[in-house]
Amino acid sequence: MGPSFFIFNIIISLALTLVNGDAGLIQKTCKTTKYYDLCFSSLKSDPTSANSDTKGLAMIMVGVGMANATATSTLLSSELLTTKNDTIMRKVLKECSDKYAHAADALQASVQDFDSELYDYVYMHIMAAADYPNACHNAFRKYPRLVYPQQIARREDGLKHICDVVLGIVDHLAS
Repeated sequence: MGPSFFIFNIIISLALTLVNGDAGLIQKTCKTTKYYDLCFSSLKSDPTSANSDTKGLAMIMVGVGMANATATSTLLSSELLTTKNDTIMRKVLKECSDKYAHAADALQASVQDFDSELYDYVYMHIMAAADYPNACHNAFRKYPRLVYPQQIARREDGLKHICDVVLGIVDHLAS
């Protein structure tokens, strides 16, 4: 066991740290949120978390939210294409698709405010993003014969939880 074995162990340890991210910072950051498990698993699975500070971790979660909102908008648009004869359902699906697109836009708008450390504005954009799915849900409620799809309900909860995670990190940053 010469010096090369010692150097090899150091290199392996550093590589594992870089691959797995700064678990201590991720844990500390996620403990400030309502959804620790969602926060921790999302951040641990992102390779850029290894070199991120707390603000960078929040930005990663904003990206997770943008991906969720965009995917949901796309899903609703594809449903719109397959719904030919039901004009009310088409109207509601279009409204929902637009609302999720607006949620993604609100999350994107928060990025500039993060860069400028304007946390009040970040908070406002994230709150807006979390609220857009409510408009979709309410659109279904207007028409009692329409059933709110479980898949969309799960995505709504997911986006709201992601936004809650970001808000928890923002609270931590602003304090």
